[in-house]
Amino acid sequence: MKARSPHIVSVILAAAVWSSSCFAQFPGLPQLPVPGWGSGAANAAAAAAVAGIVVYIIEKHEASERQKQIAQERARRAYSNMSAKRKAQLKAKKVRYIAVDTEKNAKTSPRAKKSVMVWDTDKQEVASDNVYDVQKSPPVGQTAKFDRYSAEYVGSGS
Repeated sequence: MKARSPHIVSVILAAAVWSSSCFAQFPGLPQLPVPGWGSGAANAAAAAAVAGIVVYIIEKHEASERQKQIAQERARRAYSNMSAKRKAQLKAKKVRYIAVDTEKNAKTSPRAKKSVMVWDTDKQEVASDNVYDVQKSPPVGQTAKFDRYSAEYVGSGS
């Protein structure tokens, strides 16, 4: 099953970047009242912050038992290594899930840089049987959307 493309966040980001550059080129047009988007540097910083949460999922497929096992081990290790303060920050941000790398297999898209699974911190188990093949993973510590899950990306959980 192929993931939908483009994601709504990508469209919003593109529109915001386009409109800010478009309005800068045509001074007679009204400026959009977007707080913090006054200068070029502020625009670039805001666009970079928004772009960090966009994850392009190439393909979603069912995980093998081996992929589930690896994701489970890495997620448990990552979560147990988190400080109590970090876990409290996740709860405060209402982030229940973490995203962790798993191994690629025969079902993995050849275009995928990584295969990622989502782990439920409340249930202490893999959230679903889905593996998300991603073109580019978010930075470690960044919260991103994987299908219906908002998850903090922890990488390989080291």
